[in-house]
Amino acid sequence: MARHQDLTAATGVRIFFAERSSPWQRGANENYNGLLRQYFPKGSNLASHSEAHVIHVMRELNERPRKGLGYGTPAARFAKETASIQTR
Repeated sequence: MARHQDLTAATGVRIFFAERSSPWQRGANENYNGLLRQYFPKGSNLASHSEAHVIHVMRELNERPRKGLGYGTPAARFAKETASIQTR
């Protein structure tokens, strides 16, 4: 994020940096970390997991409904957003 000011100037999107040791400022990130811990225990070596297992976890998490998405899935939201970009 070294060029966050350029991103803000180009898009108008304000960038927010959470303070260190303030997990309540990173709610979505902390929630995702909790979901990942169901598959990969804290401190485990990710290199010990097969690529197939990682892909399985990725698909499972992307197809899991989220309250923040109106109980839609990240995969469906991504597909919708990319489709709208392609039709512009």
